[in-house]
Amino acid sequence: MIKEDKHIILRFYAELNDFLPQKKKMANYNLPYFGSPTIKDIIESQGVPHTEIDLILVNGASVDFKYKIKPLDNVSVYPEFELLDISPVIRLRPKPLRITRFVADAHLGKLTRYLRMLGFDTVYKNDIDDDEIINLSMQEKRIILTRDLGILRNGLVERGYFIRNQMPFDQCREVIRKLSLEKQIIPFSRCMECNGMLKKIDKKSNKEKIPGMAYRHFGEFYICRDCRNIYWKGSHYQKMQKMIQKLKA
Repeated sequence: MIKEDKHIILRFYAELNDFLPQKKKMANYNLPYFGSPTIKDIIESQGVPHTEIDLILVNGASVDFKYKIKPLDNVSVYPEFELLDISPVIRLRPKPLRITRFVADAHLGKLTRYLRMLGFDTVYKNDIDDDEIINLSMQEKRIILTRDLGILRNGLVERGYFIRNQMPFDQCREVIRKLSLEKQIIPFSRCMECNGMLKKIDKKSNKEKIPGMAYRHFGEFYICRDCRNIYWKGSHYQKMQKMIQKLKA
């Protein structure tokens, strides 16, 4: 007796299609399966990280990642909903963080500087490894920013975002828009080098700490509470202001 193949009907929506081959993009397709996998197993077998998903409907009803699929299930998978409140149905990620904090992988140094310039708490080291990234995310409730899908497929990861763009400025704009962070921007409040908070200092009483040329030409100075770097509103400040306006636009 020949055993009938089991399959489901699967469709991914919106930017989740970024992870799919062309023939599966924006379309319903049949997916054979064996055994009794969870819907999370099925989704990640298609190359889509679970951290990108906010809602799964099976035959029109919302389910969580532990749902065991059945033959002929009709599965729809959605990314984060930004313009629609879906709180009455099951959400797959923890509640949004009150304070948005990041940990970036070792390839996102320039993106990190942009995010710190905007005031976002972003941990970064050029030699940080996957285990350290995941531990920081779990312990400090940080969103992982990465271009490495392998990190986001780790079952311990709850908060993560896969960066699509390759250019740092575009990456920053992508993060701001994707996570709707425009209202959380507090520019020039954080050190771009070490991530520490900045505080304003008196010019005269800190003369020995301020470079001579800057001391003569500028009146407002700030110091990083951690690494003690000095900042002032020089010509670079105007360029950064224009950059911030573009990021907000």
